[in-house]
Amino acid sequence: MKLKQTVLSLALVGGCLGLTLAYAEQTQPAATTSSAPLVVNGATIPAARIKLVTDMQVAQGHNAGPDLDRAVRNNLVALELINDEARKDGVAKDANLQAQIDLMRQQITARAFQAHFIKDHPVSEQTVRADYDRMKSELGDSEYLTEHILVTKEDDAQNIINQLKKGANFEQLAKEKSIDPGSKANGGKLDWASPATYDKNFSDAMVKLKKGETSTTPVKSPFGYHVIRVLDIRPLKAPPFDQMKDRLIQAREQQAFGEYVQQLRSKAKVEGE
Repeated sequence: MKLKQTVLSLALVGGCLGLTLAYAEQTQPAATTSSAPLVVNGATIPAARIKLVTDMQVAQGHNAGPDLDRAVRNNLVALELINDEARKDGVAKDANLQAQIDLMRQQITARAFQAHFIKDHPVSEQTVRADYDRMKSELGDSEYLTEHILVTKEDDAQNIINQLKKGANFEQLAKEKSIDPGSKANGGKLDWASPATYDKNFSDAMVKLKKGETSTTPVKSPFGYHVIRVLDIRPLKAPPFDQMKDRLIQAREQQAFGEYVQQLRSKAKVEGE
């Protein structure tokens, strides 16, 4: 028989350790996949761990079968041997390593509990429908293509408005004076968006403008003072409910779990903050 390397890189320790090991290519028919545990120098690698890693690899696109089973087992044996050496050399007792292990254990347990919580607190169809209707209402029936110039002082914004009234070029002033890094280089142009996307003061001023109009007074937002011009307006069609349903359910699940954690936090006695 000859040796070849598996094409599998099995990340077995939190995605940190990838091992690719050589195994013997069988000249006879391959053995069937085994479900038995492994014992390495007296230490047992349980079948549940082997199945977990195998299932992870299948989920990543590897084909189930004897080759995958052999590669998984080889990697788990290698990990056990490496960990055994780490224990002998005292590396496993390192305080920082133990802290990382404890943190990973907590994170894995927390994810499992979150999944359990979500399963026990399903989101109703009625709730999701209400969220969808509210989203549609907030989005409105139009979206706007705008450009703006953002400055820190109200007087500077008013001065820009005065220059525009005298025929100054909006895009050129945006490149010279705007402090918005996302739109400055593009002459102040923003993407198509619904009013709900923006700060309320910005959107309130924007929806009062017709196509081609520019705000005649500075518009204050948490970012500074804006001069706004509406380039175009078009009807907004919200995505269909079926397309948004899963996303809305996930948002509700995350919200419910977050509120549950806040309740735990409010009842907890925490020292050292």
